[in-house]
Amino acid sequence: MILRKATLEDIPLIQEIAEEAWRPTYGHILTEEQTQYMIPMMYATEVLQNQIGIFLILEMAGEGIGYCAFEQTSETEAKLNKLYLRPSVKQKGAGSFIIEQISDIARSMGLSSIFLNVNKHNSAVAFYLKKGFIKDHEIVLDIGNGYVMDDYVMRLML
Repeated sequence: MILRKATLEDIPLIQEIAEEAWRPTYGHILTEEQTQYMIPMMYATEVLQNQIGIFLILEMAGEGIGYCAFEQTSETEAKLNKLYLRPSVKQKGAGSFIIEQISDIARSMGLSSIFLNVNKHNSAVAFYLKKGFIKDHEIVLDIGNGYVMDDYVMRLML
């Protein structure tokens, strides 16, 4: 597996993986209406064009199998904004590989922690706890149209 910087040419791949991953991940948490609101809000081509510099693509045998969005947010920390995998590769080490790689990147930048937001009912909470993240605090974010994101902010000390 390799984790590489995304380019503008990767936008369709990111959108494809998001479409594959979102409903299995959030189908029991979010209504279909909220999913239909959030996917374009986060994955429209114009949105991704503006954010492509923070995206990394996970490849295995030359195929894009996942992505993450990772950026330094202060002198001491970075945020993992997104981490999604094709459902067919979940629980096969791909997520762990991404966490290891971004941890190495953050350490090389002299950072002391990585944080992320994750829905309180997302099965990924258990994954992040297993990887050494702690539940730092809770946050409810109004994302418009009457919807909120009810999340844990989790932190990994490096």
